[in-house]
Amino acid sequence: MINSRIRSFAFSGIEARPVWVEVQIASGLPAFLIVGLPDKAVAEARERVRASFTSIGLALPAKRIVVNLVPADIPKEGSHFDLPIALALLCAMDVIPFEEVSRFAAVGELSLDGRLNPVAGVLSASIEAASLELGLVCPDSQAEEALCGGDIAILGAANLLALINHFNGLQVLTPPDFSAAVSEPEGLLPDLADIKGMETARRALEIAAAGGHSLLLSGPPGAGKSMLAARLPGLLPELGMRESLDVSRIYSAAGLLKNGRPIRRPPYRDPHHSASLPALIGGGSRARPGEISLAHNGVLFLDELPEFSRSALEALRQPLETGRVSIARAAAHITYPARFQLIAAMNPCRCGYLGDAERECRKAPQCGDDYMARLSGPLLDRIDMHVAMQPFTPLDYMTQAGGEPSAPIAARVKDARQRQYDRQDGLKNAEASLDRLHLSDAAQQLAQTIATRFRFSARGYTRLLRVAQTIADLSGEMSVQSAHVAEAATYRVRSGSA
Repeated sequence: MINSRIRSFAFSGIEARPVWVEVQIASGLPAFLIVGLPDKAVAEARERVRASFTSIGLALPAKRIVVNLVPADIPKEGSHFDLPIALALLCAMDVIPFEEVSRFAAVGELSLDGRLNPVAGVLSASIEAASLELGLVCPDSQAEEALCGGDIAILGAANLLALINHFNGLQVLTPPDFSAAVSEPEGLLPDLADIKGMETARRALEIAAAGGHSLLLSGPPGAGKSMLAARLPGLLPELGMRESLDVSRIYSAAGLLKNGRPIRRPPYRDPHHSASLPALIGGGSRARPGEISLAHNGVLFLDELPEFSRSALEALRQPLETGRVSIARAAAHITYPARFQLIAAMNPCRCGYLGDAERECRKAPQCGDDYMARLSGPLLDRIDMHVAMQPFTPLDYMTQAGGEPSAPIAARVKDARQRQYDRQDGLKNAEASLDRLHLSDAAQQLAQTIATRFRFSARGYTRLLRVAQTIADLSGEMSVQSAHVAEAATYRVRSGSA
């Protein structure tokens, strides 16, 4: 006989699976058992629940208590089962009315004094609760986050006692205000006006921002590669509602959603080159999202690209094509979205001064070939644009005027993006198929000639045309012309990649 049950969720990546938390209080020797494939964090919930009950003056009945997590063949992980277990127990003990609680699902971790602590995955839980036509009970610090999941009733409580009083009509928990959840505080982004000269690299950055293209910047130390890449976020338009929800769900699943606010700016991730394959791609004991998923709908900047491990770099190849990553483990198979814009920077060789007769090392030019050999041809083929940069002398830098600020460039990028979305049903040029691109006959003939001359792969040819389409969109042209193809070709031929 089941005394009570309440809905909760088991998380698989960014997806929430409905789980019934069933409680039976029966005669027998006193015991508190949790069954249904719980991990250690779930099994320890019995001690947190017992202590939180004691803190508010309640005692568990001296009977056999069995908590069953249904379906029993799905692994249950995480401390978010504390709250649904506690609520189901309170219903079984007739402390709160089951009819009131049954209209809600619940997630939350309990402190020993009954306080509710934040947990990962509240946004995904809210979305799934909405599909089940249920409300959601969660910690009050995450109530605004839960609101983003749909138009459902949200109960955010600071502690267990407040929930008991609410369900018994002794206290009313104030619903969170959605207007407070729709904005995200933004910091001041670096401005391109700080960068002097570098006209070719600045132009390439604008094109990459407009079309969502991947970009490789190469040059000696001090050429401004990292400085330029850091200013890309200031050129990107805000995320749409659907994009914002997707990114926020990933950060919620990873426990990284700040203040429960949805993410409106494209994320910018810049992991150190010592990052391991699981850190970059995702994985670990619980198959957490990696940097490429945290950069979904945003930018992944890899500085000192050849210094990353070969296995980690090669693992980027499939996500760059498909926009997702599947993490297969013995106990789980989880797919995360990973449609990111790759921006990479590298020196021409290990010493960094290849081509500078005064400072290059004795191994030149062999050192440059060895350094480039760390990057495979298939990976380079997936990078849309390649730009070689040269540093300024201190005298040149002091006499150069400041460059164009980010604001007018961002406006051009936004206009170009809108043309792409209108033409390609919400897709950027970097994601568009060839039949969505508008090329003049002369432009197509020139592209074929260039591809044949430099032996581009079919992928390289497609990416050439996508970049050309972005250049046309920035110039306001309805179709791609020969001049656009010629400019796009300089960003692939320059490094010798095809």
